[in-house]
Amino acid sequence: MNEALAPERTTAADPDQSEKGRTRVAYIVSRFPKLTETFILYELLAIERLGVVVDLYPLLRQRESVIQPEARALMARAHYAPFLSLPIIRSQIHWLRRRPRAYLGALLALLRGNWGSRNLLLGGLAVFPKVAHAARQMDRDGVTHVHCHFATHPALAGFVIQRLTGIPFSFTAHGSDLHVDRHMLCAKVAEARRVVTISDYNRELILEECGQPWQDKVSVIHCGVDTEHFVPATPPTGTFRIMCIGTLHEVKGQAFLVEACRRLARTGMDFVCHFVGDGPDRQALTEQIAAAGLADRLILEGAMTRTQIAALIGRSHVLVAPSVPTRTGQREGIPVVLMEAMSSGIPVVASRLSGIPELVDDGRTGLLVQPGDAEGLTEALRRLADDPDLRTRLGEAGRARVRREFDVAVNAAALRRHFTGQAPSHSRPA
Repeated sequence: MNEALAPERTTAADPDQSEKGRTRVAYIVSRFPKLTETFILYELLAIERLGVVVDLYPLLRQRESVIQPEARALMARAHYAPFLSLPIIRSQIHWLRRRPRAYLGALLALLRGNWGSRNLLLGGLAVFPKVAHAARQMDRDGVTHVHCHFATHPALAGFVIQRLTGIPFSFTAHGSDLHVDRHMLCAKVAEARRVVTISDYNRELILEECGQPWQDKVSVIHCGVDTEHFVPATPPTGTFRIMCIGTLHEVKGQAFLVEACRRLARTGMDFVCHFVGDGPDRQALTEQIAAAGLADRLILEGAMTRTQIAALIGRSHVLVAPSVPTRTGQREGIPVVLMEAMSSGIPVVASRLSGIPELVDDGRTGLLVQPGDAEGLTEALRRLADDPDLRTRLGEAGRARVRREFDVAVNAAALRRHFTGQAPSHSRPA
């Protein structure tokens, strides 16, 4: 497999040790540990390996039945806080005494910016006291930069902290956080030191919404995966194995894959399809699978850890990500599971949606179909099942693409340059 184009990984051996010693970044996330957002976990760990001190501030503690082993250590030192407590009340008094105009101005900006959005307004008001409390803690700890994942409540937190403390903030915009509700988005863009987004598609969306004057501030840094963890295995033989990984939710489009499998079964094809993940659509999918008479071929595996997923991918012939826009406007950015499969040398079939074509080049690094096109999925899967050489060619090209542009170590180094103010305008990973 040709991997000569892969960029060199940056490690803690980087010579700029003095800068690393001064850099302390607070990561703000909506929930932790969240199994479906493990890309944040591994990005954070990659940042730490570069010598940056990272403090984790989840807005909520997520209750999960399956937790990544690496997340447990972070849970022990994460800055969790209730919505209200005596220390939080004291922090409100602190800011009202020390910086009353900044405190009240931030609260007013929250009210004005989110008026008309029930979710963002009520959620913002709920977390405002704990964010003010976190700002006081960050100020004490010498945090030099705040980075927020998602353009909604986490970016609002960065906005408030910057107003209260002067600590600069940045945020990464992903998918539905841009598509469902953009209240206050442009205010966050205006006040952030940097805005990072995972695709050119999202960058153009932000600039269309907020204006070209911010084009030098908005940069594309893809989510990444550990290409040394997701590696090619011996190609499987026998029954054609299809893999689909993600929350069981309308936005993931699993119902269309079930329909595609029903059509494949009618042709007599020998296959099995594993669905990894859990979520609100589990019962509906179970009923759809039973109605199709495919309960012995379409298996709902439940949630799994990264190591379990890597092993299952290695035993598969193809991974499918049949993403669709939902009725409420939700849509994916670039599913990280596509990167994991491609890094493993497994061909992928995905939807021509959002930023996905920036990863999956149709016919070169994978196959694309229109969102919600069950017949297109059927044809793509049949094509791959019948052509082992095509599977090999797409798998090799896909791994090369991921190693070149979607390696978490390379992209973490690019993020670190943003945190320290060293990145050029509209930069990309080197």
